[in-house]
Amino acid sequence: MCERGIRSNEQAYRNTFDINALVMLKDKTHLPVIADPSHGIGVRAFVDKIAMASAIAGADGVIVEVHEQPERAMSDGQQTLSYREAEQLYQKLNAIAKLRDA
Repeated sequence: MCERGIRSNEQAYRNTFDINALVMLKDKTHLPVIADPSHGIGVRAFVDKIAMASAIAGADGVIVEVHEQPERAMSDGQQTLSYREAEQLYQKLNAIAKLRDA
């Protein structure tokens, strides 16, 4: 299962990402639950925060878009992390995983 957000009338971000859905899917299914905050919020500055919230909520994995030069990506550059941003996020997600699994 993958939470990617839903379309709403909100114009400030791409989709409405539902952290509640992650928790409910984990409770109601036997399937792995993956979060896609890049698609869910669509705003690079907030992808890391939604990714970390997803990990804390229990997501089994997180998908993020990464490009060497996000502003030159052929699609979705506005939601794509640079290599440096992705590395920083991975370090934070690893720390969250260690705390969650303790």
